[in-house]
Amino acid sequence: MEDEVVSHAFSHGFHPEHVERLAAYWAEALGGPAVYSEAYGGETFVVRMHSGNGEHGEMDRRAIACFDQALADTGLDGTAALRQALHDYFAWATTTTMSRYHHSADDVPEGLSIPRWGWDGLQK
Repeated sequence: MEDEVVSHAFSHGFHPEHVERLAAYWAEALGGPAVYSEAYGGETFVVRMHSGNGEHGEMDRRAIACFDQALADTGLDGTAALRQALHDYFAWATTTTMSRYHHSADDVPEGLSIPRWGWDGLQK
């Protein structure tokens, strides 16, 4: 949130439990229990929150770079397979599901499920 480009996404504030909610979302997306969907509203809610802001390719690229640096800073990049799987997930989510509806949050359909990600990418 300290990056000069990425921080714009948080310039209007964010939920006080942002980190906990993000952890629950990522845990579910990476194969854990459906805590996020059950407690906070699922994928439609998340995608609407990230929609209607126009295209933001530079911010997406910077967010991915920040994520990769965070993996390095925490030591989670020590295993190539883990680093690649987490990078691929974050890059995919940032540039697809979270940025698909540039024009309006009203375009996001009801009933979306949190996509599941595994070692080999998006799970069908």
